[in-house]
Amino acid sequence: MSDTPKSDGLLRLGHAASALAVVALLADGIVQFLVPALARPMLNETGFDTGMTPLLGTLMVGCAVLYAVPKTAVLGAILTTGFLGGAICTHVRLGEIASPPLIISLMLGVLVWGGLWLRDPRLRVLLPISSNA
Repeated sequence: MSDTPKSDGLLRLGHAASALAVVALLADGIVQFLVPALARPMLNETGFDTGMTPLLGTLMVGCAVLYAVPKTAVLGAILTTGFLGGAICTHVRLGEIASPPLIISLMLGVLVWGGLWLRDPRLRVLLPISSNA
């Protein structure tokens, strides 16, 4: 398989998916800082101390920034995956299988890695996905 997307459209799709993931992470992180009251009900529901909003916001914004910078995008994707994995695990532990927060976390992970795979030839070499298999 070639190490470039089959079309500029796929490259644009990768950038769009990555941009959407960055915006979602930044928005959630900023909410943690500016309007922690919005996060309070979900934190209480999941058993987290509401005083953790600054830490959670810092983690989310940090992941988004690392992911948005091309040289650190893979590290950002790995850290984002860990963060999202923790969120998914929390909802599974609470018996919230297929809950909106769990689905959103899963879809955000797909956006992060799918967008990166479409826009970064290094990742396509490491993870060659082909419809000709």
